[in-house]
Amino acid sequence: MMPWLSRLIDRVAIQGAAARMPQPEGRDPHLAEALQLIESAEFIPPKVEAAAVQFKDGNRICFATPRPGPFAENNMVHGRFYRCAQSWSQRPTVVLLHGWNDLLNHRFRFPTMAGQINGTGFNAATLEVPFHFQRRPRQLGAWSNFLCPDVLRTAEAIGQAVAEVRAFAEWLRQQGCPAVGLMGVSLGGLLTGLTIANDNRFACGALLVPVARLDRLLQEAAFCAGIRRALKGQPIASDKLNLTHLRPAIPREDILLIEATHDLFVPPATTEELWRCWDEPEIWRLPYGHISVLRAPDLNGRIIRWMTPRLLARASK
Repeated sequence: MMPWLSRLIDRVAIQGAAARMPQPEGRDPHLAEALQLIESAEFIPPKVEAAAVQFKDGNRICFATPRPGPFAENNMVHGRFYRCAQSWSQRPTVVLLHGWNDLLNHRFRFPTMAGQINGTGFNAATLEVPFHFQRRPRQLGAWSNFLCPDVLRTAEAIGQAVAEVRAFAEWLRQQGCPAVGLMGVSLGGLLTGLTIANDNRFACGALLVPVARLDRLLQEAAFCAGIRRALKGQPIASDKLNLTHLRPAIPREDILLIEATHDLFVPPATTEELWRCWDEPEIWRLPYGHISVLRAPDLNGRIIRWMTPRLLARASK
């Protein structure tokens, strides 16, 4: 794709995101409380209990979040579990994490990718991230966006999302699943990175255009202007939200970074910084933007082929 077209698509998407972002409306951003949470041992604790997964109609699943809050809608995790036709509990599973407000890819691209993963002989699962889709609060006056001027709410959502991924993975292991891999896009890439930086039981992690530096996103992105106004110039001074200041708990050979060289959402320089900080794991530098990279030819297949030997190696241990 031509660089100018990749950037144009990103600019249009950024404008649309900015138009839909909640405004501070004079509310307290709860910065001190957010920093206290992020720096505490409870933000991403060393252990998490297995989720009590319930099967609904078809491939739909749900379970109660291990980190409940004041909104009933957000306290239930929804997802889809695409199981292998036979002996699914004895096969590895790939968990797919969508991007910020990324309904199209969550609803259409991920099911296609899940079918390809099933064709390899693995299970696939998708989970709805907190404050997305069915999990948006419907209470009058409640901010329903994952990113919002209440930075404590956003910090809680980040910790909640990581806990949910780990709880679901623990349930999979209890069913007999021998290996679990993660693939996350954008915000999902941040959550994948935070998860594999705090839990060494994952077979592999593929981070597609990840938000490697949340601090830069909040300070620079046009759609975060309302958050900056709420903070009145105060930075969210915590390195625990930046993948570049963390160390992965799994070997670098089991980590894949995918960078879009024309990305206007996530500066490619931040992915390069992450690559260096994480001891230069495998990286694919693709000539696309943040949105258009998902249309790169055979990208799903390439990611699955990269994950396959790592899932099988973990399953054989």
